[in-house]
Amino acid sequence: MNPLLVLAEHAASWRQAPLTEEVEHHARRALIDWFASLLPGCHLPPATLMAKALAKERGNGRAVSYVDGARTGLRHAALINGTASHTVEFDDIWRWGVYHPGCPTIAAALAAAQTRDLDMRALLRSMVAGYEVSCRIAQAVQPSHYDFWHTTGTVGTFGAAAAVAVIYDCDATQTAHAIATSATMAGGLQQAFRGDGMSKPLHPGHAAEAGALAAMSAKEGMTGALDVLHGPAGFAAATSEDTGKWEKAIAAIGQPLTITQMTVKNHGCCGHIFAALDATRDLQREHGFAAQDVAALHVAGYAATKNVCDRPSVTTEQEARFSTQFTVASLMEYGGVRLDAFAPERLADPKIRAVMPRISVSLDEECEAAFPGARSAKVSIRLNDGRELFRYQPTRKGDPDAPLTDRDLDEKFLELVTPVLGERPAKDFLRALWTGGDLPGELDLLTRR
Repeated sequence: MNPLLVLAEHAASWRQAPLTEEVEHHARRALIDWFASLLPGCHLPPATLMAKALAKERGNGRAVSYVDGARTGLRHAALINGTASHTVEFDDIWRWGVYHPGCPTIAAALAAAQTRDLDMRALLRSMVAGYEVSCRIAQAVQPSHYDFWHTTGTVGTFGAAAAVAVIYDCDATQTAHAIATSATMAGGLQQAFRGDGMSKPLHPGHAAEAGALAAMSAKEGMTGALDVLHGPAGFAAATSEDTGKWEKAIAAIGQPLTITQMTVKNHGCCGHIFAALDATRDLQREHGFAAQDVAALHVAGYAATKNVCDRPSVTTEQEARFSTQFTVASLMEYGGVRLDAFAPERLADPKIRAVMPRISVSLDEECEAAFPGARSAKVSIRLNDGRELFRYQPTRKGDPDAPLTDRDLDEKFLELVTPVLGERPAKDFLRALWTGGDLPGELDLLTRR
């Protein structure tokens, strides 16, 4: 069995596959969630800096760069929008693959659909295909892939390639070559977000552009190595501990469709902290303590919670978004971890800084054994009055087994998008994303900066 050919056949079938009411609903949820993450990021670096750097190379086109509000070429829009959509860390998650599929897949698919002047249903079908291909590949190479690689930058390239191949009406053979070519352009290192810097959001932007290029080239006859996923020197062998768990990943194709099983983020930070935040929030609600009442708080979690998010000292927004200490302290003090949690005044807030040294993180073997299928944490709190509190959080609010409702998603969208578009335009845009048949086009962003 060649997994690439199986995935390509499945992706190509979505050129004409009927969208059931359930699948269309979940695909629209994914699109709404992507725009909720994208639009706040359009005003922030690195996307603003990249748009400025590339302005003279933009050229003509029909795809929309939401960062600078201009019509441009497919690859430029995919790159810039894919980068912007990952900046505020509110994008969706395929938990079994440790992967954010929306950023690279939708950025490329939407730019391609705009370029070809297609409708909403064509976009939604292409998204389903891109999610299916990339999420299954992510599942096949985890958990060891995540030791060194940022899955959204690597595997995201496959999602973009498959989605754009559907938009360009590639047959199964052309789609296979698009996926194969995209493999050799995949990249994204863990160190990019274990330290400081702006390059992490670039990963899905690059994936979106590279995947789009692979699909556009395959449509014109360019070929790739069709054993590139599972071969002895292929993608899985190079980026995971073996040549991939393909049988398990392929057997699960469409049962159910991955786009119906997404995690929708409920906090604006790294998802490896979410279980700890949920447990802390619930304990605080039940027992009525304030942040200053905490003598010590300990989070025991899986390896990524410890290795990526144990950051007792932070100086930048990037570091704070990946700090269990900062985000848990912020949650206890202000009731949530949303966009304002990382404003300069919050980063320097003495109340948060006073609590951070009381928070510690360790690896828990039970939580690690359940990863990546479950994202759990054990939170122990000792209060100044001597009370000892404990909560085992087996999953995260927003995961498929504890999903955000449509109303929750609407509230998230309006919270993040209203400051960008204004209240009435944000509500109108949300309604169009839920029910509209036309593709999203330009938005009035520049006048609100």
